Amino acid sequence: MSAPATGGERVPALTFLTNFLIGGTERQVLNLVRNHDRTRFDVHLGCFRLAGPLLTELDASKVSLSEYPIKTLPSPRTLWQQWRLIRYIRAHRIRVVHAFGFYANVFAIPAARLAGAPLVIASIRDTGDHLTWLQKAMQKWACRAAHHVLVNALAVRTVLVEQGYDPAHITVIRNGIDVARFRGVESRRAARALLGIRDEAPLIAVFARLNPLKGLEFFLEAAALLSGQFKDARFLIVGDSISREYRDELEGKAKALGLGTRVFFTGFRTDIPELLGEVSVLVLPSLAEGLSNVILEGMAAGVPVVATRVGGNPEIVEDGVSGLLVPPRDASALAEAIGSLIADPGRREAMGRAGQKLAIERFSLEATVAQTEELYERLLRPSPKRRPQPTPLSSPPLPEEKWR
Repeated sequence: MSAPATGGERVPALTFLTNFLIGGTERQVLNLVRNHDRTRFDVHLGCFRLAGPLLTELDASKVSLSEYPIKTLPSPRTLWQQWRLIRYIRAHRIRVVHAFGFYANVFAIPAARLAGAPLVIASIRDTGDHLTWLQKAMQKWACRAAHHVLVNALAVRTVLVEQGYDPAHITVIRNGIDVARFRGVESRRAARALLGIRDEAPLIAVFARLNPLKGLEFFLEAAALLSGQFKDARFLIVGDSISREYRDELEGKAKALGLGTRVFFTGFRTDIPELLGEVSVLVLPSLAEGLSNVILEGMAAGVPVVATRVGGNPEIVEDGVSGLLVPPRDASALAEAIGSLIADPGRREAMGRAGQKLAIERFSLEATVAQTEELYERLLRPSPKRRPQPTPLSSPPLPEEKWR
């Protein structure tokens, strides 16, 4: 599976995602598309639905947008939309097709190969814990049709290799964030004032889409354990929910635990940098994770992090230095780690500084975009005698990492 050479002209590149709802993958795709070097790439963006809050952040004059609406993968309508995508790729002479996520991979990769796109890349952004065995099989089939697979964490690569993916065709490029957006943001204490939280009260927060894999039940149990020891502490859950029923379930659990007015569900918020400026400790109690944008954003804002030791979290958080790692599904361990930081402001500040330094040095958006563009160009070079063998790990390794 080799790809033809790229000349000096701009390379038409199509990125494909599901929609523009708030999510880690959607944010990464948006950042990538917005920051591609327009002197090197003619940028196209395809999706299932041109809808969602993040769509307003795109400048339509700089990105060619196209929509392929489907309701389910196995249907005649899906085949028609794939044919439309094939025609689009051919008409615009697209040379790179890069799909992000399960549905985008299964839909766009076969179409791109049938269209004759020289380079087709799949992106897998998590360890697949939410997928059924059939979905995993479908994604593996699609990825075998791709020239390459891009993942955002060494943990994701490890899982894929265990599932039988070819390690020579997997590259790790970790997420990058706009560090300047979070660094040096001064808190206006607006959220505290709105919620009636005193300025000096510890504020412990989770920023996540509300779904069972985020482990929010364990966060609530930890909050209940901490409430007796830290009577001023307040707890914040920021993010939209997969369903009204699930949010009601979480709110019912908070009430049953006696948290009363000490925990707040804010729903969707756009002022994340400002909110982070008010947070004492950022918590990610996930049961599974790829590479968390939330952790990176918290670190960039100088907020100490307590996260579960799952997925790519240990690749971001240096335990005891830039944050604390605890086992998943362990409310007691979670409470103990959070409590140790609440009780020691000096340690909180030191960890916040260490995390911020790491975010700036290793997880900048500029580095992620540059590494992705370099991957495109490297894989587009002709290789008549052998398949391309890119370096498996493009992002600079953390000090404790060893190649597996």
